[in-house]
Amino acid sequence: MTTKLNTTDFAAMEQRYRAAFFNSLGGFKSLTLVGTINSDGQTNLSVVSSVFHIGANPPLIGMIFRPESAERHTLDNIMQTGQYTFNHVTTNFYEKAHQTSARYPREVSEFDACGLQPWYSEKMKVPYVQESNVKLGIELAERIDLKINGTVMLLGKIVEVFIPTDCIEIDGFVNIEKAGSITVSGLDSYHTTQQIERLPYAKP
Repeated sequence: MTTKLNTTDFAAMEQRYRAAFFNSLGGFKSLTLVGTINSDGQTNLSVVSSVFHIGANPPLIGMIFRPESAERHTLDNIMQTGQYTFNHVTTNFYEKAHQTSARYPREVSEFDACGLQPWYSEKMKVPYVQESNVKLGIELAERIDLKINGTVMLLGKIVEVFIPTDCIEIDGFVNIEKAGSITVSGLDSYHTTQQIERLPYAKP
């Protein structure tokens, strides 16, 4: 049996039901902890599932923020400092990562509240997550305010990466499964992955 839904059905959905439905409809997504700090030195950690690849030369990566209808500590911090970190989540701390989505006051660091350890590189003034195996240092390149729904798109330049050496294959492919990175569906369903096969470059 197949359920058919259209725009009339979408409009009739209860708000939280609709959010859960469409957030999971697109399939599995990247799972990332975003580390930031504000101009007063207050750290912040936020779990996101809206990170996406933009380009490799220069290395650019994007992220979407929901409308600024409530306080957005992560976005505010990035706009203040121009830097942030992406940290892959593993099975060892996904519950703590999920807890960072709670609405803590600005003066409370999710690192402390959720039991995760900040770590700093020599290059970046913003915190990484020590427990993460794959860490990306990002510098803000461009902010785009999307008029269609009030969301904010940030484009960032990757300036440094930390990853286990044995997870980088000979052709440059990063085996994030070997690094222990997990994924998410919807807002709260966490998954490990299993590679089926790497296929050769497709040609006509």
